[in-house]
Amino acid sequence: MKIQCPSAECLAVAQCPKNERVIRRGYFYRSSDRQRIHRFQCRHCRKTFSSARLHPNFLQKKRLLNRPIEELLISGVSQRRVARLLKISRSTVSEKLKFLAARARARQEKYRERWKENPLTDIQFDDLETSEHSKCKPLSVALAVDSQTRKILGFQVSQMPARGLLARKSIEKYGYRKDERSVGWHALFESLKPLVNPRAKIHSDQNPHYPRHLRAHFKDADHCAYFGGRGCIAGQGELKKLHFDPLFSLNHTCAMLRANLNRLFRRTWCTTKKREGLIDHLALYVDFHNRVLTE
Repeated sequence: MKIQCPSAECLAVAQCPKNERVIRRGYFYRSSDRQRIHRFQCRHCRKTFSSARLHPNFLQKKRLLNRPIEELLISGVSQRRVARLLKISRSTVSEKLKFLAARARARQEKYRERWKENPLTDIQFDDLETSEHSKCKPLSVALAVDSQTRKILGFQVSQMPARGLLARKSIEKYGYRKDERSVGWHALFESLKPLVNPRAKIHSDQNPHYPRHLRAHFKDADHCAYFGGRGCIAGQGELKKLHFDPLFSLNHTCAMLRANLNRLFRRTWCTTKKREGLIDHLALYVDFHNRVLTE
């Protein structure tokens, strides 16, 4: 890591090479974890600073809990149980999730550079359904994965109206719920443009809305639509009883999401209370899935 003075008035100064702008001024042991932290001094403004100031968790309380919280949240443990196991408050877990999700997004932005250099030629996409607070308020998670490596290329969370027997009850209790899945599909396909070859082969199920949204972003792509087999578990359509599943990479990835994120386990326990929490939780898992599980 290149050490530079964090002072705003020194960042634009280039009187000497970068490796000569700062000098070492000893070290100290941090009281919270007894870690050895080096101290530096800027040659220009003569101010001193430590290497800890350049780290994302600078001045953060309970920084040693970041790794345990991340490992538990992506291993099927609820936020309430994480707080109980680590003997901290639930608000601490909630705030740590936001911080960890922001770091995960930053890592994924760097990870996506490899796909920009070598665009993908074979991907799969579909929707995973869940809910926020109640089954009467469903959410749709549009997901795209690489057919060969099962790496998650992107996702978008959108609200959708309740269907079937819950439609009337949902309108009576919460009013009309706008369908925003089209907006989510457009946002997902727009984010995939730098990563996917314009003439790529794109696989999905026979959703009648997919073709026109795909043509708006990938005019020259080869869209292959397959008949979606019936799910073997109610509410989890990604689990199929098929001899050959042409969308196996996608369905397997969705099944892993439901197996590793507690808020996707069941429709009535540990449900998502706010959509932003689901987005942060998914971002945290996507980073772990791409960097660890599928490497």
